[in-house]
Order: sequence, then structure tokens, then C-alpha cells
Amino acid sequence: MIRGHKRFFQICLLFCATNLAMAQMPTIEDFRDRPATVERILQKRLDTLLPELMRETKIDTWLVIAREYNDDPVYKSLVPDPTFTARRTTMLLFHRVGETVERLSINRYPLGPLYEVAWQGGNLEEQWRGLAEILREKNPGSIAINTSEHWPVADGLSHGLYQQLVSSIGPELSKKLVSSEDLVIRWIETRTEEEIELWGRAVAVARGVIAEAFSDAVVTPGVTTNTDLEWFMRQRFEDLGLRPWFQPYVNIQRKGLKFPDDAPFFGVSTADTVIRRGDILHTDVGICYLRLCTDTQEMGYVLGPTEKDVPAGLKSALAVGNRWQDILTDAYKTGRSGNEILKTALKNANKEDIISSVYTHPLGLFGHAPGPTIGMWDNQGDTPVRGDWSLYEMTGYAIEGNVKVAIPEYDDQLVQIKLEQSAWFDGTKVHYLAGRQTHWHVVK
Repeated sequence: MIRGHKRFFQICLLFCATNLAMAQMPTIEDFRDRPATVERILQKRLDTLLPELMRETKIDTWLVIAREYNDDPVYKSLVPDPTFTARRTTMLLFHRVGETVERLSINRYPLGPLYEVAWQGGNLEEQWRGLAEILREKNPGSIAINTSEHWPVADGLSHGLYQQLVSSIGPELSKKLVSSEDLVIRWIETRTEEEIELWGRAVAVARGVIAEAFSDAVVTPGVTTNTDLEWFMRQRFEDLGLRPWFQPYVNIQRKGLKFPDDAPFFGVSTADTVIRRGDILHTDVGICYLRLCTDTQEMGYVLGPTEKDVPAGLKSALAVGNRWQDILTDAYKTGRSGNEILKTALKNANKEDIISSVYTHPLGLFGHAPGPTIGMWDNQGDTPVRGDWSLYEMTGYAIEGNVKVAIPEYDDQLVQIKLEQSAWFDGTKVHYLAGRQTHWHVVK
């Protein structure tokens, strides 16, 4: 029997635009099958990646403590599915021993085979005493805890839990407490090969749903609104069991509708704006699948009453957008900071007289993930701290920004081509996870 989501993809193939860089849409696992995939990936990450990163960041012991209703942002990345929240007070302890890392659960409830149960049962006071005894026995040189001034993802230890920790382990062990900031960022930003393969499926789905939304099957000029398209895409994702991490967004540009040249964004986004013939459509969508998030922006065009194809000026403008992407990704070099990548990309785009803005961000377990910030829409200069983070291999990014191009058919009115594609960096080159838009989505 063909299950609902698989049937959807077979139908979707009839409508998807040819600019999808895949021969066919991928299948998506049922909810029931996903925990096994998540656990397999997590075990490999814990077995191989975590020891490497703890050595790299010179951490002996890493302590993650979370409470129900107040999860540490990194907690979900360390436990198998289906886990929706920490239960009561949950403590995870990672201790480096040679080339391996011991993984201990100090918790009333077991977390499965990925963690050795070091303490179980008793009340909360006994749990804290149990943690202190384990730390005294391990006697690590450093104990990393999730506290950070600048990185929210690494600042998950609440003040109350910190006070309880210091009180429980005593002054000697407390002297060994250090921030886990570098370790958390490296853990969250780094991907494995299997994750990248699965990630590509999610991106292909996101692009496929955009292609369907920006098609004759969905858009009726003079009737359909931008809000209709937003909720169409939201419903498609929900039906597939792929929860968006933000509400899909659609805006409109059109001939004669001018914006200030220095406006950061062009486009009408007022709710329930009716789509007309000759309109330029833009959307921004993001979904998560198997703990990997996507972020995609693409452009569509609604043919005018007598048009048979997209105007040549708009085709050229999209090509400029693709050239801008190449200039940006060519600036990706291992060890460069986000600020250095931004500066190089803007300089090289200016040499080619491309009016561009860059606001690329890391992508992965979160839609806006930790790692090197490469520009911000309201700041095309250096971003302190986050922009100073260096580029590492096996990391993911939303290649995001825009170009402004004068369109001859619009009496040289500027049109903004806003593009965003999910990609990963292998240490040498940036690869798009499921291709990129090189042709307009067309509503005939």
C-alpha cells in the first residue's frame, strides 16, 4: 500500500519545475521509522565525532544538565528519539579516556543503550550527590559546562542549576569549571556524511513544494493571494510530517511598483495581496527533518496576458544572482572567519558591478545555527564574535542574500533577486544539498 506522503510525492512530480536538480523527489520516512535513523546517526556522532571534538577543544569532561520545561538547547542533539524534553532533572556526563569518551547518564529515567547508567533512582539530593561522587572519582582536569556570553546555544545551564552544581561538587571541583562554548559550537555545526545525504532529501522536498506552489496547479492570477500560497506550503509540509521552523513567506514585486534603491528588501508582503499577471513572486521557507533544518528562497514569475516566456531582463537578473552565489561561495576557505569571507565576497562582487547584500548564516540542527556569521541584512560590515568564528569543514550554510538589477523591460526599474539555498562545505568547496535555482518558476 502506498502511504499518504509517498503518494504526495508521486503526484508532486507532475507539477515540479524543471529547475530542481534532481531526477525525482525523495521519499520521507514515516514517523515510526525515524527514531531508528536518528539513533544510528547519533551513535556514530557520539562514537567518532565527540571524542575528536573534545580533543580539539581540550575538554576532559563535559557536563550537560537540563530540567523539564527548561531544556538546554544542546540537550536534544545528544539524546535519542522519541525524546521531547528532559525529564525532571537530567544529567549527562561525557568523560574523555584516551581516544574514547565515556557517556554516563545520571538520571532517574534511562536513556537507552547509548548511555551507561551511572546513577538511577533516589531523590534529587541523592542525584546531586551521585554526580559529585562520579566527578571526584574521575578527577578531570577540566569540567566544561554550558555557559556563554555570546552564543545562546552554548548557554543552556540555568542560573539555578549552576548554583546547585557549585554547591554540590564543592570548591575544589568548582575551580575546574570552564565554558563548553567552543565544544558546543563545533558539536552543533559539524555534520557527518550520512547526515548530509539525508539533509539533501529534506532540501529537495522544500524546493519541490515551492515549485508546486509557484505553478499553474496552485496559482490562479487575479484570484490567488500571497497568503494563500503561504498556507498552501505550510499545509503541504504539515501533511508530510515536516514541521516548518518558521511560517512560509511570500511577497510580490511588479512593474511600476518601485521601492527606494537603498531599501534592504523589495516586495509587497501585506496579507491577502492578490497575485496579478506580470507579478514577480518570492518565497522563504524552512523545514526540519531528522533533526536537520533547511532554509530556501526562490523566485517565480506570472506570465503577462500576451507573454509566452519570462522577460529576458528577468532571466539575466537571475543569472546575476547565480553569479553572486558563485562569488560568495568561492570566498569560502577553511580557516577564514565569517567577516573575512564577507569582505572578500563584497569586494569581488563590486568589481563586477553587482549590487549585492550578503546575510548568509550557518544551518543544521537549528535554522539559525552557530558558526561563522557572514553578513547580516542590516550590517554589511564586521559582526563581532559570531563573524569572527572560523570556517570548518563538514559544516552547513544557508547561502543567502540578494542582488538588485535594472530590468530593461521595466524601464530600468530595479528588481531584487532574493536567493537562498542550503549547502555544505567539504573543506575545499561548497556544495548545494539539492541543487539551486537557475531558472524561474513560471505560472502560465
